[in-house]
Amino acid sequence: MPYTVQSQTVTSSNVAIVDTRELMSLIHTNDDTIRLFNFWATWCKPCVRELPYFEELSQSKSKEKFRLYLVSLDFRKDYKKRLIPFLNKKKITASVLLFDGGNPNNWINTINPDWSGSIPASLIAFRGQSCFEENAFEDLNSLNIFVNRCKSNFKL
Repeated sequence: MPYTVQSQTVTSSNVAIVDTRELMSLIHTNDDTIRLFNFWATWCKPCVRELPYFEELSQSKSKEKFRLYLVSLDFRKDYKKRLIPFLNKKKITASVLLFDGGNPNNWINTINPDWSGSIPASLIAFRGQSCFEENAFEDLNSLNIFVNRCKSNFKL
């Protein structure tokens, strides 16, 4: 399911397709790794604009117990013709999950009860604790502020 990209070329086998149960299992993993889930789509301009900040954050935390998941909300039928070419064009190396959860009304509140469903949205999870933000980050600094605020609220 999670993977590491060995080259810049992403194939459909590099994108894990997950359902609600699988995504919730990742969110509720109870180990010593902080997990950041960014919900986005290729058609969402604010989402695309902030992707480089997530890439940079992930690389800067490569020696920490930190894991980034870019959770694409693109349609499953479009993943080979839209998502994969997009990831290659943007040189995305972070773990990408194509979320196939069905009707959003059935899972949005499961991710976070305060989520209206708009994207981009980000969730940080650690040992049953979570921190949620429903907006676009303006730069790497604003993303780091979010991560650090969440970490300071968690019982590490």
